[in-house]
Amino acid sequence: MSRALAISRVLGLVAVLVSSTSLAQAIEYRSVGQPSIMYDAPSEKGKRLFIVAAGTPLEVVVTLDKWVKVRDAAGALTWVERRALSDKRTVQVTAARASVRQNPAEDAPVAFETVKDVVLEFVSQPGNGWIQVRHKDGASGYLRVTEAWGV
Repeated sequence: MSRALAISRVLGLVAVLVSSTSLAQAIEYRSVGQPSIMYDAPSEKGKRLFIVAAGTPLEVVVTLDKWVKVRDAAGALTWVERRALSDKRTVQVTAARASVRQNPAEDAPVAFETVKDVVLEFVSQPGNGWIQVRHKDGASGYLRVTEAWGV
C-alpha cells in the first residue's frame, strides 16, 4: 500500500470517528429550580442581565465548577449558577397557539389549549413527533415536538 493511500485511509477513519462521536452527544436540557439572575460571565462580578423564572427550560452549553453557560428559547447565551438548575425537565411552547391532544395523534381529541411561552412539564417522548407534557394545573396530554423548545 502506498504511503499516500495509507494516510488517506487513516484520515478517513479519523473523520468517521469524529463525526460519529459528535452525533452521539445528546443535547442536555435543565430547568431553573428557582428564580435566578442570569449573568454575562461566569462570576457574581459579571453584569447582571435579567432574572429568569422558575421552571424555564435551558440548554446546557458549557459547565464549569459552579457556573453553567446556557441557551434559552430565544437563543440568548448567558451564565447561571449551577445550584439554580434543576434536573426536572420542562419545555416551552413555541407556537402562537397549540393544542395538547389526549393521544399522540393529530386527530385525537384536544386535552387543553396553550399559547406561546407557556412552560409545561416534560413527561416522556413516545416518538412519532410527539412529547407527553403536563400543565402545572395537572392537565396532561401530547404536544407536537415542533411546537415546543427544550425537547
